[in-house]
Amino acid sequence: MKKSIQIAGAFIGLIVGAGFASGQEILQFFTSFGWMSVIGTFIATALFAFLGMNLTQLGSRLQTSSHKDVIYYICGRYLGIVVDVIITFFLFGVTVVMMAGAGSIFEQQFGIPSIAGNIVMTLLTILTVCLNVQKVISIIGLITPFLLALVIIIAGYSFVTMDVSFYELQQIADKQNAAASNWGLGALLYVSYNIAAGAAMLAVMGGTVKDEKTAGLGGILGGIGLGILILLINLGMLTKLNTITGIDMPMLFLANEISPVFGILMSIVLLGMIYNTAVGMLYAFTARIVKPEFQIFKMFVVLFGIAAFGASFIGFIKLVGTVYPLMGYLGFTLIAAIIVAWFRGKQKAKNTITGINA
Repeated sequence: MKKSIQIAGAFIGLIVGAGFASGQEILQFFTSFGWMSVIGTFIATALFAFLGMNLTQLGSRLQTSSHKDVIYYICGRYLGIVVDVIITFFLFGVTVVMMAGAGSIFEQQFGIPSIAGNIVMTLLTILTVCLNVQKVISIIGLITPFLLALVIIIAGYSFVTMDVSFYELQQIADKQNAAASNWGLGALLYVSYNIAAGAAMLAVMGGTVKDEKTAGLGGILGGIGLGILILLINLGMLTKLNTITGIDMPMLFLANEISPVFGILMSIVLLGMIYNTAVGMLYAFTARIVKPEFQIFKMFVVLFGIAAFGASFIGFIKLVGTVYPLMGYLGFTLIAAIIVAWFRGKQKAKNTITGINA
């Protein structure tokens, strides 16, 4: 059970990066659709739990150190090549978004030029990825409980201090620039791009456990935990939608409304979550290109980290609004392949049982 909880914490920490914890992703993919977004959060929770379970179990079964084995197992030889390239590309893309997110926090919260945040996050990420994967997984799961506590407080505060009607909030939501055409597609895209980005590290995490049930339980618990966080952040921002429009880091803005000290705490936790995701993404991306046991692995970590730093100057909101939706549409291929593989596995198990009984 302890290992399952560790995997669950790492799963949450991996997905909850700059856009998630800051509220920017939730705003674009859920909150912008008003109260129907609540249904979207439940759909997202179920999908995260199901897909997380499958990916960690496959990683455990194949004892993989890279997403390549799992992807080719799920997708087959030819489709596997396409999905492998897509995932590898977006691992780097999410690393870039994390660097940009760190810059936004430095500028919004502390009034420090964003380039300073980009540099600090790049250096910390590169140094951490040079550690082994077990240490990386431990680090990723460490900050998650602190984030959950802060999000509960912010959501509660937002409800208590809500100063407009539910109808008015829906009217404001209808005018928002959403990342999808409707709330259902928004939820599906959100899960899709996060799984596309997180599949690599989820498979690697599953590969550190020999018992498939333990790994799968970690995936389920992680998915449920993500769903709770999405729901709380979504409701917290929905009740304050009239004040957070156009803000880079809406949850940080709401934290500062409670008190400046709380805002500083939230910014530290946000930076921690960004760091978590950046570390997971850069590790998985580099491990796909160069095996971690090779001496040149660390050299490539440095090169890719510097490249991500350079690309991060495109801007945080722009990156979230363009890279992630594209990633979501492409990620549907992976989700479909995982579902087909799950049904195939069930059928195979059923046939085996039937054969034994016969």
